[in-house]
Amino acid sequence: MGRIKTVLVKRVTKKLVKEHAEEFSEDFAKNKEALKKHAIIQSPKLRNVIAGYVSRLVKQAKEGKQVRRMSQEDISKFY
Repeated sequence: MGRIKTVLVKRVTKKLVKEHAEEFSEDFAKNKEALKKHAIIQSPKLRNVIAGYVSRLVKQAKEGKQVRRMSQEDISKFY
C-alpha cells in the first residue's frame, strides 16, 4: 500500500502544477529545484513529498493522454 498524501500536499501540488506545468517533469530532482523557485517551503521533508507528488501527477497526465489516443484508435478499427 502507498502512503496517503495530506490535503495540504495535494492542494499545493495541484495549484503549482496548474500554474507552472511547463517547468515540471517526471524527474524528482528537477522538480525539487523548480519548487525552490516557485514556493517557499521550510521543511525539506515536505518539499520532497510535494516534489514526488508533482512527478507522479506529471507522469499520470502523460499516460492519460496516451490511453485516450489508444482508445480512440481502437474504436476506429471496429468501424
